[in-house]
Amino acid sequence: MSHTPVVGRVFSLIALSLALSACAIGPDYQRPQLATPAQFKQIEGWTVAVPSDALARGAWWELYGDGELNALVGRLNVSNQNLAASEAQYRQARALVRGARATFYPTLSTSAGVTRAGQGGGDSTLRTSDGFSVGGSNAASISKSYDLSLNAAWELDIWGKLRRSLESSRADFEASAADLAAVKLSLQAELAQTYLQLRVLDDQQRLLDATVAAYARSLKLTENQYNAGIVPKSDVTQALTQLRSTEAQAIDLTWQRAQLEHALAVLIGVPPSELSIATREQLPALPQIPVALPSQLLERRPDVAAAERRVIAANAQIGVAEAAWYPDLTISASGGYRGSSFADWINLPNRFWSLGPDLAMTLFDGGARSAELERSEAFYDQTVAQYRQAVLDSFREVEDYLVQLRVLEQEAVVQQQALDAARESLRLIENQYQAGTVDFNSVVNVQATALNNERSTLTLLGSRLTASVQLIAALGGGWQVEQLHETYGGSANSPAD
Repeated sequence: MSHTPVVGRVFSLIALSLALSACAIGPDYQRPQLATPAQFKQIEGWTVAVPSDALARGAWWELYGDGELNALVGRLNVSNQNLAASEAQYRQARALVRGARATFYPTLSTSAGVTRAGQGGGDSTLRTSDGFSVGGSNAASISKSYDLSLNAAWELDIWGKLRRSLESSRADFEASAADLAAVKLSLQAELAQTYLQLRVLDDQQRLLDATVAAYARSLKLTENQYNAGIVPKSDVTQALTQLRSTEAQAIDLTWQRAQLEHALAVLIGVPPSELSIATREQLPALPQIPVALPSQLLERRPDVAAAERRVIAANAQIGVAEAAWYPDLTISASGGYRGSSFADWINLPNRFWSLGPDLAMTLFDGGARSAELERSEAFYDQTVAQYRQAVLDSFREVEDYLVQLRVLEQEAVVQQQALDAARESLRLIENQYQAGTVDFNSVVNVQATALNNERSTLTLLGSRLTASVQLIAALGGGWQVEQLHETYGGSANSPAD
């Protein structure tokens, strides 16, 4: 008898299933509606710079023109352990996508075995052909069979359940890739801020060292005047007090700088004992930062991109839950050899095969599918709310750092005027003291004011540098959402990409 009609019906069923699977059950993704402002509130008065090559390449730290900072970020990208953990999580998500793709293809399995069976009878003893003695109730009927088979099964994606699962896994994968980019950006920003703070401390140290040297000269001059009977002993004690208190401030900076250096070592993945950063006189300049429009921010923030990818994944899971209401169609086939003797096991008369479709559908589950669909829809709503919150947080962060930089810039102008006045006042009071027209207490007060203004100016510069790094990070650090498609590209619905 010919098996051609059976095979033909099976292939006709496959062709029909493929035609039905052109559409997938469940809602297609649409980006949730967002209230995106036309421009940032705090952009007024802010100079928008032309994007630099460094920012376009994503190497935003190069805006500061510091080779040592560039080298440290390069080491962080390779050796940071938190980054390595996020990269491992990303690879897990990539493996899940490969697993989801695999469900589109048939599965093949093989098995081989030997079975001995007996059926009850009398109490006689029987010796089998392979030398075993069997007695009692099993002696009446002993059989042995050898089996070798190859099995294949293929679930046809009629309702799009597998494609929705792949779409969800793909979106989770892209979210993981964006999470990795967000972690990297956060760590790079942390390193840049720590490094810039260390360089500001170097300037603070140079200022205090120079001030200590100046106060030491002042103490020497006062001692000479006291020995000559020009000034009282109290002037000497005041000069000594001022010198020692400033030396204490200079010493205090040592542990602060050491801790920053230790933090940098951990960020680049080495023990603190293996990193030493030499002091340097030049402080990195404050860069001009290109500011994107609010709508562009959605494509430049990896954390926002990750939040949206999770919305896509949750949306696809609704389709998976809806497909559970429809029957699953599986094409299965098996074939092999089955015989009672090992000698002629693989022989044409012992051949067997089977081929046919299997249509399975759950008729009653106590409301499990309804509950899963309700859960999927609620989870989608949750991810939408989290995505909108991520967008709002991104707008707030940019606005915060824009206004902070603008106010700090205005403050720096006023602070510089205060510093210039303090320096001039110090010059005048020192001349008056040498001329004997004022007492030393007046000099000490003016010197303390001048030093405080010098340190305030440096602290303000450090705050501006830190805020500039935070603004760059809030703007996405040069990252673009296209990098997800360029690096991890391919159709989310195609099992072959």
